[in-house]
Amino acid sequence: MKVLIGVDGSPLSLDAVRVVGHIIDPSEDQVAIYFSPTELQQRLPESSSSLVSRSAADLFAEARALLPTEFAKPVEMISSSASAAVGILESASGWHADLVALGARSHGSIERFLLGSVSRAVLHGAHLPVLIVRSHPPEDGTFRTMACHHPASAAAVGATLKDLHWSKETDGTVIGVAESMLAGPLPSWLEKRVRDPDTAAIAQAWQAEHDDEVHTLSSKLEAFQTILPQCFHGKPPIIVEGNPGDRILEQAKKDHTDLITIGRTPTDKLSRWLLGSTSEAVLSHATASVLVVPVEKNK
Repeated sequence: MKVLIGVDGSPLSLDAVRVVGHIIDPSEDQVAIYFSPTELQQRLPESSSSLVSRSAADLFAEARALLPTEFAKPVEMISSSASAAVGILESASGWHADLVALGARSHGSIERFLLGSVSRAVLHGAHLPVLIVRSHPPEDGTFRTMACHHPASAAAVGATLKDLHWSKETDGTVIGVAESMLAGPLPSWLEKRVRDPDTAAIAQAWQAEHDDEVHTLSSKLEAFQTILPQCFHGKPPIIVEGNPGDRILEQAKKDHTDLITIGRTPTDKLSRWLLGSTSEAVLSHATASVLVVPVEKNK
C-alpha cells in the first residue's frame, strides 16, 4: 500500500497524517507527504524562496514525526508548482499511490482545503480511494470503523479495507440499509385498517416484502463480512431501514464512529452533488472521517 498525504500545516491536515498512521503497516507500506509551495507563496507574496523551502522542510519534519518511526522505507516528500488539487492528483498518479489522504472540515459540503475546494476536486478526479479526515484519532486507542455495504461496491470496499492495516484495538462494524418502498415496519395508517379484508391483504404483502428484504440483506451482509479484515467479524451486521445516507449518519453518530468507509458507484457523481446521493450525504454531514472507494464502471 502506497499512501499520499496532502498537508498544508493546518491541524486537520496533520490529523490526516495521524489517522494514516493508524491504518498502515510500517513494515510493508510506503508514505509520501505532499506539500504545495505555490500555496504558501500565494499566502506570503513577499516571502523569499529560501523561506518557502525552510517552511516546507519544517512542515515535512512535523508531519513525519506524527507517523510511526519504524518504516522499512523512507517517508518521501513530494512537492509541485501546480495548484494544490492538480499537484496532488498528478503526484498520486506519478508516484503510483494506492490511496490519497486529505484533511477537511466536517460541516456543510466538503469545504476548503489549502486555498481552494481541493478535497472535492481530488475526490472527483481520483480513480483511487480517497480518505477525508475530519478529526484526530481517538485518545483512548480504540479506533471505531464502519464499513457500508452496497451490492455494487462491496467487492471494491472489501479489497481496499483488506489492503489496510488494522490494529488489535480496532472496533469494526458492518452496516446495510433496507431501502425499498415496502422495506419498513407496517405504517400506523395501514395497521389501523387491517380488519378490512382488502387492506389486510395489503398489510400482509407489505410485511412479507419487509421480511424478505431484511432476510436477503442479512445474508448479503454476512457474505460481505467474510471478505473484510478480522476486526469486522466480531459483531453481527447492523441492518437499518430508510434513507441510506440518513441511517448511516445516525448509526455512525450513535456508535461514535471514527471512520466510515463507503463506495462511490459510477452513477454517484460527486462533481454534481446529486440530491439523494448516499456518499454525498455522508461526506457532507459526517463528523467522522470518510474513506471513499471508487467503483470502476463495467465496460
